[in-house]
Amino acid sequence: MNNYSHNLLSIEKSVQGRRGVKFTPAVKRAADYLPAALLRDNEPKLPQLTELDTVRHFSNLSRLNVGLDTHFYPLGSCTMKYNPKAYEVLAGLDGFTNLHPCAPGETAQGMLELLYKFEENLKEITGFDAFTLQPAAGAHGEFAGALIAKAYHLARKEKQRTEIIVPDTAHGTNPATAAMCGFSVISIKSAPDGRVDIEELKKVLGPKTALVMLTVPNTVGLFERDIKTLSALIHDAGALLYMDGANFNAIIGSVKPAAMGVDIMHINTHKTLSTPHGGGGPGSGVVGVVKMLEEYLPQGRVAFNGKKYSMMKPGKKSIGAVKAFWGNIGVLIRAYCYLRQHDAAALKEISRGAVLNANYIKARLEKYYPVFFDFVCMHECVFTLDTAKMNGVKTLDIAKRLLDMGFHAPTIYFPLLVPEAIMVEPTDTESKETMDSFINAMVKIYEEAQAQPELLKNAPQNCPVKRIDEVSAAREPNLHW
Repeated sequence: MNNYSHNLLSIEKSVQGRRGVKFTPAVKRAADYLPAALLRDNEPKLPQLTELDTVRHFSNLSRLNVGLDTHFYPLGSCTMKYNPKAYEVLAGLDGFTNLHPCAPGETAQGMLELLYKFEENLKEITGFDAFTLQPAAGAHGEFAGALIAKAYHLARKEKQRTEIIVPDTAHGTNPATAAMCGFSVISIKSAPDGRVDIEELKKVLGPKTALVMLTVPNTVGLFERDIKTLSALIHDAGALLYMDGANFNAIIGSVKPAAMGVDIMHINTHKTLSTPHGGGGPGSGVVGVVKMLEEYLPQGRVAFNGKKYSMMKPGKKSIGAVKAFWGNIGVLIRAYCYLRQHDAAALKEISRGAVLNANYIKARLEKYYPVFFDFVCMHECVFTLDTAKMNGVKTLDIAKRLLDMGFHAPTIYFPLLVPEAIMVEPTDTESKETMDSFINAMVKIYEEAQAQPELLKNAPQNCPVKRIDEVSAAREPNLHW
């Protein structure tokens, strides 16, 4: 194997004596100014490469990355939609990037104005009365929302409300959030149509219920058509309704959650408002509430008196800060740009585009991969496998084979209630040509399963890393070279 192989680590390409930078004799050695106790006993084992080899190494590594700039990324329930490059330029303006978070309000009027107007925009598209911009991710927004619900019930001296109800079609973070906030998690099974089973909800809804967390549309891609009935039942029981807004991209511009009876909701800006996604952050999970919960919001909101903008002082009932300073500002700027660029008609067109794309893929592929819940879907469609026709090929094999064909795999084996689940979300930003290419690849994989099943079981064939023993890797991880 030669030194230019993409599969080698930089240390494996190292050749003794090669370097990219040469220091002049005038440069002081560390031993000349550091105490002896801070010096190494042995030189660090670092790659020795020329500058050209170093540049090529990292350039070639970057070409192995999979992302929206290079591939179709149909992760169901994650909404991997395109992030306009213009927003990157705007968020990188000196006036934003050089602003210190502790700067006095008088010197940060532009930034405060943006945050104020962004909250006003969010209120308009959701119907809520107030927002916090502090949470740094969707799950972080859930956490803030659950704490708000807890503070609300405690203020009403209803300490017995210690339970949060979560349907099995909710996002996986919902029960984790409830547990982190000290609640007991009550899970309910869905009805045969994939939506909330009203009778099952009635069985567990009561004086102990603090919150019901619904994902709308849910993780099987269906809208809760009985949402008004559900919200009435929840409120009659004295509980609050939380909407996980991770899938808001499917309904933005078409319906306002507050009008459906929702009390608290987070929005994943990276899913709905086209901000960066993945890579460990930073993210944003802004949270909206109805009027009676406004006083419980975290600190960091902006007020405007008609002349100047200022940071509000948190109320006595506020849950306090959930993050340092005022949120991930760079992400909020991008989300603000998105809302400024699109009016109400455009937002409705966006949500309908997401729904149309998902149903197009569903209609083209359901002959090969059965749809588990055979209804018109919203933003994502969930397939399963007719195992009798697949010659032992599993969902994992299909996902691995897609990598060979230049596609990132969709979400697999989730939601858990769907056997051999394949969850596809094309989003509104993908073209028909891209979706047709994906559909053709999925059809070819189906045909390969009939004729050459072993090809799929040994996929991927063409990737830098071949099929690994994932069970052993999880049980006995090798974390260093």
